[in-house]
Amino acid sequence: MSTGNSQKDSLFKSAGIVSSATAVSRVLGLVREQVMAFFFGAGMATDAFVTAFRIPNLLRDMFAEGALSSAFIPVFKEKLVKGDKQEAFTLANIVLTAILLVVGAIVLFGIIATPIIIYISAHGFTANPQKFDLTVSLTRLMFVYLLLVSVSALIMGMLNSFGKFGIPAISPAVFNLGIILANVLLYEYLNVPVYALAIGVLIGGIGQAAIQLPALIKIGYRFKPDFNFIDDSFKKVIRLFVPMIIGLSAGRVNILVSTLLASFLVEGAITYLNYSFRLMHFPLGVFAVALGTVALPKASEIAAKGDMEGLRDTFYQALNLNMLFILPSAFILADWGYEIVGLIYQWGRFTELDAQNTGLTLLHYSYGLVGFAAVRVTVPVYYALGDSKLPMKISIFSIVLNIILYFPLIKILSFAGLAAATSIAALINFGLLLYFMPRKGLQISYHKLFLNILRIALAAFLAMYVSKLITFDFSRSAPAVLDRFLNLAIPVTGGVIIYMVFCLIFRVKEFTLLARKLFRGNKTI
Repeated sequence: MSTGNSQKDSLFKSAGIVSSATAVSRVLGLVREQVMAFFFGAGMATDAFVTAFRIPNLLRDMFAEGALSSAFIPVFKEKLVKGDKQEAFTLANIVLTAILLVVGAIVLFGIIATPIIIYISAHGFTANPQKFDLTVSLTRLMFVYLLLVSVSALIMGMLNSFGKFGIPAISPAVFNLGIILANVLLYEYLNVPVYALAIGVLIGGIGQAAIQLPALIKIGYRFKPDFNFIDDSFKKVIRLFVPMIIGLSAGRVNILVSTLLASFLVEGAITYLNYSFRLMHFPLGVFAVALGTVALPKASEIAAKGDMEGLRDTFYQALNLNMLFILPSAFILADWGYEIVGLIYQWGRFTELDAQNTGLTLLHYSYGLVGFAAVRVTVPVYYALGDSKLPMKISIFSIVLNIILYFPLIKILSFAGLAAATSIAALINFGLLLYFMPRKGLQISYHKLFLNILRIALAAFLAMYVSKLITFDFSRSAPAVLDRFLNLAIPVTGGVIIYMVFCLIFRVKEFTLLARKLFRGNKTI
C-alpha cells in the first residue's frame, strides 16, 4: 500500500474513532440541554446560567482546547517524530507547570472580579438585580472549571500525539454526564435549583480529566513540576501560542459583544442563541472537530518530515471528507430546524414560542456551520507549518466584520441577526484562509477543490429538497414524542439515502472511498 493510501486510511480510521466517541458526547450534550430545557425552560434562570458558564467557557477556548492545544501539539509531536520521547515529556511538564500557575491565577482573579465582568458582558442584567446577582454567583462557582479543562486539554493533546484518540474524545461525555446527574439528583434539594447545573459543571470537569489519567500513565508519563520556562521548546510553544490567543481573544470579545447585545433584547434571547448554537455544534463536533483533532497531529508529523505534497493531500482529504458530512447536515438544520427543536427541547417549561424562536436562530446558524467546519480543518495546516500569525490576522478581520454586521442584521432579524452575522463571518474566515494557503508553499488546485465541494453540495441540496416533499402525519394515532420523532426521522432518513445515491451518481470520491472502507473492513482501500 502506498504512503498516500496509508495516510488516507489512517486519517479515515482515526477520524472514525474520534467521530464515534464525539457522537456519544454530543448526544449526551443534547440530553443535557433537554434536561435543562425541561426543568428551566427559557427565562431568567437559563439566561443567568448560560451567561455565567460562557465566561469560563470562553477562556477555555483560549487556554485549553483552542490555543494551548494547537500550540503544544506541533512542538510535542515534532519531538516524538525525532524519537526523543523523554524530551517531549519534559516539555509537557513545563507546560503543565505553567498552566497550574497562570490559569490558577486567572481563576482566582476571575472569582474576585466577577461582578465587574458580568456588569460589562451582560449589562442588560443590571435592570434586574436578582438576575444579575444570580449570574455573578453562578460564574464564581464555575470559574474553577477553567483550570480543570485546561489540564484535561493538555492530557488530550499528549494522547492524540501518541495516536490515542478514543479516550480523549469520549472524555467530554463524562462532563455532560456530570451535569445531567447533578441536575436530576440535586434539583429538588436546592433552594435555587439552577445551582445544580453549576455543581454539575465542576463534577463533570473533574471526571473529564480523571478518565484520561490511566491512558496517560500507560504511555509512560509522570508529572514532575518543571519551572524551566527558558527552555527552547517551551519558547517555541509560546511563540505559536501568543498569536493564537490574540486571534481567539478577538473571537471571545465577539461572543461577549453578542451576549451584551442579546441581554438588551427579548427575555430568553440568550437562551435561544445558546440552544440553537448547541444544535449546530452537534454535527460540527461529530465531524469537523473530530477531523480537526486528528488533522493537527497528523499534519504536524507530515510537516516535520518536510513532505509538502503529503500535507496538501491530507488537507484535501480532511476538507472533502468534512464537507461530505457537513453540507447535508447544514441542509437538515435549515430545512427541519423547527422540527428538531420541537423534538429535543419542546417539553416541560419550554413553550411553542421558544421552539419557534430557537428554530429561527438555528436557520441562520445552519449556513455558518459550513464555515465553522472548514476552518477546523484548514487552520491546523497553518499551525503544522509553524504559522499562527496569519490565521490570527484573518480571525481578527473576520471578528471585526462580524461585530459590524451585528447592528444592521439585528434591526432586520432581531436576535437571529446575531446568528446570521456570525455565520457570514465564519464563511469569510474560511475563504481568506484558503486564499492565502498557497503562500505557505501548498499548491492548491482551487478548481479541483471547489468542483468536488460543488458535487457534494448539489447532491445534498437535491436530496434534501426531494425528501422535504415526503410528509407524514401521525398526530392522530401516536403519542406526542413518537409523532414528532416519526415526522422528523422518516423524511430525514429518506433524504440521507437519496443523498448517498446522488453521491454515487455525481462520483463523489470521498463517499466512494468511505463506502469501500466500510464494506471491506480492514482491507486496504
